[in-house]
Amino acid sequence: MRTLLIALVVISSAVAQERTHVVTPGDYFSLNTITEAAISPDGKHVAYALATWDKNEETRKTDVWIVAYNGSISARRLTFDRANERQLKWSADGDAIYCLGNRKRAAETKPPYDGTTQVWKIKLARVLPDVPADLEGREPVAVTREPGGVSAFDYAPLADVVFFTKDRTQSDDEDGFAKLRATYDKVEYGHGVRKVSELHRLDVRSWQTEKIADEKRFIREFAASPDGKRVAMISAFDDTVVKSEGESRVDVWEAGKVVTPPTEPYRAKAATPYAWLDNLAWSADGQHYAFTEIHDGYPAEIVIGSRKENTWQTSVLPRKSHRFEVRGYGTPLRWHGNNLYFITEQSAVNDIKVWSPKVTSQLGADNTLCGPGAVVYAFDIGPVHADTHAEMVAVRGDANGFPVLTYATSKGRQTLVDPNPHTRTWKLPSIKHVTWKAPDGSTVGGVLELPPTYQKGEKLPLVVAIHGGPTTSTKADLSFDPHNGRLYFATAGYAVLLPNYRGSTGYGDKFLTDLIGNENDLDVKDIWAGVEHLVKEGIADSDRVACMGWSNGGFLTNCLITHKDSPVKFRAASSGAGILDTVAEWGFNDEPAYAMVFKKGLPWEQPDLYRKTSPLYGLGNVTTPTLIHVGGGDERCPPGHSRMLFRGLREYKKIPTELVVYTGEPHGLSKMSNRRAKMEWDLAWFEKYLKPVEK
Repeated sequence: MRTLLIALVVISSAVAQERTHVVTPGDYFSLNTITEAAISPDGKHVAYALATWDKNEETRKTDVWIVAYNGSISARRLTFDRANERQLKWSADGDAIYCLGNRKRAAETKPPYDGTTQVWKIKLARVLPDVPADLEGREPVAVTREPGGVSAFDYAPLADVVFFTKDRTQSDDEDGFAKLRATYDKVEYGHGVRKVSELHRLDVRSWQTEKIADEKRFIREFAASPDGKRVAMISAFDDTVVKSEGESRVDVWEAGKVVTPPTEPYRAKAATPYAWLDNLAWSADGQHYAFTEIHDGYPAEIVIGSRKENTWQTSVLPRKSHRFEVRGYGTPLRWHGNNLYFITEQSAVNDIKVWSPKVTSQLGADNTLCGPGAVVYAFDIGPVHADTHAEMVAVRGDANGFPVLTYATSKGRQTLVDPNPHTRTWKLPSIKHVTWKAPDGSTVGGVLELPPTYQKGEKLPLVVAIHGGPTTSTKADLSFDPHNGRLYFATAGYAVLLPNYRGSTGYGDKFLTDLIGNENDLDVKDIWAGVEHLVKEGIADSDRVACMGWSNGGFLTNCLITHKDSPVKFRAASSGAGILDTVAEWGFNDEPAYAMVFKKGLPWEQPDLYRKTSPLYGLGNVTTPTLIHVGGGDERCPPGHSRMLFRGLREYKKIPTELVVYTGEPHGLSKMSNRRAKMEWDLAWFEKYLKPVEK
């Protein structure tokens, strides 16, 4: 099979329009996002999920759309009831799409219309070219009607079979207190009662359902082989993060039983014992499965399970270069024949690449499928044709526009769907990747956003907007991000530096792992050096510098304002869901392995390192007016850290401080009003404290 050409021609029908609209925080909610795409079995059509905001519901949900790659069918909407459809799977004959969805009808208390998650089938007879395209009133058909709903599903096209999981409660009695827990079952227990999953098989022709696996383990993710004979499952003892990040494994159901292929390559022999397992995918012949192992502080890897001589073998695919990185969180894996496609990243951009067992035993770093400057969010690979190339769709963005759905062939790349044509009149910031030198001589990179009206030589107030993770990076594409200050500060007249400090991905293995044991040190110095670089370049006004971030970006904001010897004077800060005490981080957060990896052990094993990395002990140095945001239901960075920061600064240091707690919100803000409030507060806070300084 031939792969896609390295150089692709961009074909666009977009007409240049005059940019007259000044962007405000409210514009964020007009943006539409394509979250996933799936190519039909014949390669002629693409189904995609489009997320839009709804003012009345205050949420963003997805509907299903379809488009033909050759233009015979323009983009058409298939669902209209905001059921948040996801995990789109084409039927074997291409006449329907299976998906998960949550449908709620007034007064309905039984599935499938009670709001629980069910599997649905969307028939496509009315979207074919020779049939009228009236979609109004046409409703998806419920494939499952499970009380309490299903937790996940997959579709095996060669068998025409749906697999799904449903969760239940499992009571254990290892300590002899099960009866007492059952008697007082309205309280929360630390252990003894856990969530586990059952795997079911549904034949969509006979509608017969059978439970095929119940191992009393929680199935976080699963994938069925195309012929339906095997199911790979990422399972753990229960649904807690502490079990999933350290003890989960891949099991395989086949021939009526569950087996566990070797785990040593991604557990005992891995960089850390705390890898997240993610993104299961089967090869077309059902003889290989793949998944990613994702580490805090170390590079993500791709793991392959292969069936040879009636046994399973597991191996990690080596990379040719330690500057070549597999994107960790959220990268889909797609097989095309026996070739595996995946997303990589390097220097704030990423691309889709391919591994072929016929060419090399290592992951390739040479082939590039989406072109220079690309940032890929999702993709799918089309059907295998013996005499042609692979066809691919990708949700692709870059520095010049918001992500669009593209279709690639050997002849070039064409924009299929632009979900945000209204933004062609927006006055947008310029975006570019910049580099500078850290004090230890390392090259550090990041993204610089400048206002639409910026003129060279103009000194601007600078906002340092710091990404979370830290094992991720800010990409050099057009992004509107309420959590991390993207776009809305630049369009308000600020220069915005988004540093990919030490520990970020895309700059090589050493750059990534250098942060272990060096938090609140190398990362902080990298950021200071970035600010000094922009001051030296004449872009930033050294008297008007602010910092902000969310999650690990909030933690680093706390670090920056608490350092006594800072060469940068921060005149304002916005700390979002930031850690203040790293011992409490280990004790209260839902993922203790993060702290253990970066601090090289448990708190009683590394007490000095935990203290060194905690901004708490530097609160006495703070002079920066600080705005604090946190979700009231945040388990990743619990609000106690933010409340402690607020108490220390306002009550004891008498620093101008405000605490904004978003009631019930998790680690990321989900409601429209809360995201807008966050942006408006940030802008108002920085406007007050970054006003021009009188010389």
